[in-house]
Amino acid sequence: MDTTQPHPESTGIPQKYLKNLAAYVTLALLLGIAVGHYYPEQGIQLDFLGSGFLYLIEPLIQPIIFLTIIIGVSSIDNLKKVSRVGLKALVYFEIITTLAMIMGIMAALFIEPGKIEKRFIDAALPKHFTATESLDGGWFNFIILNRPLVLVLLAVITGVLLSLSPGRAKYVTALQKFMTFLYKILMYLFLLIPVAAFGGMAYAVSRFGIHSLLPLGKLLATTYITMALFVFIVLGLLLRYYNISLWKFLNYIKEELLIVFSTSSSRTVFPLIVAKLEKAGCSKAVVGLSIPLGYSFNLAGASIFLPVCTLFVAQLFDIPLTLHDIITIGLVIMITSKVASGIPGSGFIALTITFTTLNKFPLEGLALLFSIDKFMNEARTITNFIGNGVAVILISKYEDDFEPNPEIDLSISK
Repeated sequence: MDTTQPHPESTGIPQKYLKNLAAYVTLALLLGIAVGHYYPEQGIQLDFLGSGFLYLIEPLIQPIIFLTIIIGVSSIDNLKKVSRVGLKALVYFEIITTLAMIMGIMAALFIEPGKIEKRFIDAALPKHFTATESLDGGWFNFIILNRPLVLVLLAVITGVLLSLSPGRAKYVTALQKFMTFLYKILMYLFLLIPVAAFGGMAYAVSRFGIHSLLPLGKLLATTYITMALFVFIVLGLLLRYYNISLWKFLNYIKEELLIVFSTSSSRTVFPLIVAKLEKAGCSKAVVGLSIPLGYSFNLAGASIFLPVCTLFVAQLFDIPLTLHDIITIGLVIMITSKVASGIPGSGFIALTITFTTLNKFPLEGLALLFSIDKFMNEARTITNFIGNGVAVILISKYEDDFEPNPEIDLSISK
């Protein structure tokens, strides 16, 4: 029974376009920056290109994720392996995101991004901001926003029930055909990715302006540097332990990284990263469980972003924090970071929930952070995405269920 994930090469899309996709997206981003900077009135009207693309693919992404999990779980003969892999993934996610959060706290305390001249930040404040609207419903909204987790749980249960069915092979084959059909439609929509990247970047630069980055440059630098250190040191060392090169892996997924950057959502490339990880040799069981679970639990980017921004506001408004306060911030962030589960902009919603839960930080700080959230979102989304890809490789290696593809060399050169 063939349950492998369909690959881009089998969709009928011209290979030349796929090979040059990274170049097309890069060019589109540069054009978007130019239009947004020099023609802001026109650029701000192009938001529909980016948001419209996400609306088009979202109805396909949800069922593809659902079917991927079902097929992966139902193809495992030993159901104990499902629970074992799932448990290992969750334990790994909690350890790695806690480490990321600690790095974020330490970076904010050491660099002190909030220690800036307040007279320089007025230009970054938007004229209209309603931070509390996203909190209607309280913790009920917290659960609703984390609907990818509900999707994962339902898919795992369905996969387990299907694995116990006597007609499993017939049903899985039918589901595989349907997923391949959805995947082909999605890949044709991906022809619009450069257009979406252009519109999204033109809108962001027009809406907030490059000038908004200047007074908050210290905060942006703290966030980007901390996330880079996490990726290249923490994740790099973990891969090195299994003789995997982080640089080769990043080069292998460079097209997906550009798509994630341009759309501010890792969900857009779900089928692409699943296909690439399986092609590289990762276990189907690990890929099918770990990637979807990672969208809700392995959010290293959000785990860095939240403490850095929280401590930034504390420093900016001269709010004294004791060791007890910092520990409380960490515990709250361990929960609220899980809300940033692949939905564009949900990291800012998680930050809003964090502030409201702590009840010690002025919402004026949220208004300030909102002005640069678009530029922060790319960093945390890419960090989340890379972290999930690395997690699949590590868990597959730990499970001794990784078969390297001779055509894809990810090993560290001797």
